[in-house]
Amino acid sequence: MFPAPSRQATMPFRGQRTWYRVTGDLHSGLTPLVVAHGGPGSTHDYLLRLTELAADGRPVVHYDQLGNGGSTRLPDRGADFWTVDLFLDELDHLLDHLGMADDYLLFGQSWGGMLGAEHAVRRPAGLRGLVIANSPAAMPLWRAECERLKDEMPQDVRDTLRRHEAEADFGHPDYQRAVLAFYQRHVCRADPLPREVATTLAALQSDPTVYGTMNGPADFHVIGTLKDWSVVDRLPLIDVPTLVITGAYDEATPLTVRPFLDHIPDVRWELFEESSHMPHVEEPERFDAVMREWLAKHG
Repeated sequence: MFPAPSRQATMPFRGQRTWYRVTGDLHSGLTPLVVAHGGPGSTHDYLLRLTELAADGRPVVHYDQLGNGGSTRLPDRGADFWTVDLFLDELDHLLDHLGMADDYLLFGQSWGGMLGAEHAVRRPAGLRGLVIANSPAAMPLWRAECERLKDEMPQDVRDTLRRHEAEADFGHPDYQRAVLAFYQRHVCRADPLPREVATTLAALQSDPTVYGTMNGPADFHVIGTLKDWSVVDRLPLIDVPTLVITGAYDEATPLTVRPFLDHIPDVRWELFEESSHMPHVEEPERFDAVMREWLAKHG
């Protein structure tokens, strides 16, 4: 099976530019899969493996959300600019720009899944199905579970995290080493770290504007504007088939995704036993099989 051809471009959005990549042919007759990355403030790179799904003829669309990657960087914008509504509007613009608004599937990973849920509760007419991968339904649940996961780390790691968080000393090398230890357990257990994941992490470090504003200094220490976010009370509005994906070692624990399973009418849950927060690179063969089966049924 040959890799599908791809093209890259940018589109105008609110006086800025949003970068996107289309793999495959948008006129193939198969419903496109749009991929929303995590963060907020990450890049598309770590999700590039999803282009494998285009080998079956289905177009796959990646994009870098405003503020990161190939899209316009805006390091001087404050918290009032970086909002959920901004990124919902950007997604709508992308769908319209590429002529997909009447027929598409949406895959959102981590923050991208939160964005996807926010998109789906508005019942857009062209949405045919939703994948929520490694995402919480509410940040208070996420924050509580991350505190529990931190408590399960080795004592030296746990103590280092607690000490530097109490002092708001997030740039200290000891804190950064402790963050890495947590990430190696609960974010990506692949060893060595896949190049595309390393690329995203490097981009996040080079420009933490959006991540620092909306999330905070680390995945498990959420002190940004999303700290009280929740979609739980609106989940019954999602009226498309939804696939929820998590890993057994995921920072998105079963408790954080339980509301999706309890309140979305047509929902299925796939747990990846050998994965943490990135089953698409930790168990790629099973991930591809699960996705292909779901796409064939709903796309």
